[in-house]
Amino acid sequence: MTDIFSRLKQDHDKHRKMLDHVADTSGDTKERRDSFEQLRIDVSAHANAEEQSLYAEMLAVPELQDKGRHSVAEHKEAEDIFEELVDKEFDDTGWLTRFKTLKHKLEHHMEEEEDEIFAAAKKVLSKERAKELTIIFDDRKPEEKQEVA
Repeated sequence: MTDIFSRLKQDHDKHRKMLDHVADTSGDTKERRDSFEQLRIDVSAHANAEEQSLYAEMLAVPELQDKGRHSVAEHKEAEDIFEELVDKEFDDTGWLTRFKTLKHKLEHHMEEEEDEIFAAAKKVLSKERAKELTIIFDDRKPEEKQEVA
């Protein structure tokens, strides 16, 4: 069984590809709308499930609380930009500019998680607990996808 860190990295790799794909679209097309919506749903569900698994655990550990709070705040910031983009016209000249801001923020967030957050959590969480958190994440993500959609 994979641990929570490997499982989250799998999603991150998928999200990077989805971000690149949406960035390569143009205008108010079905492809842009559908690709963006798939990205929005998957990233939001991922963030929510991650908060209910890894970040819930981190917030309960004093030495990990600051990192946990920081990441949860970045999730909220991304969610706000997603909402802003949903409300914008997809062929508006500012849509792609704002999307690229979101892309940059999400890529930074994923890199920070993989390089710093996961390393800090691995020092505190047992391998067994890291595997248990994968189960929690995988149970929550499909439910979160339904709620977000």
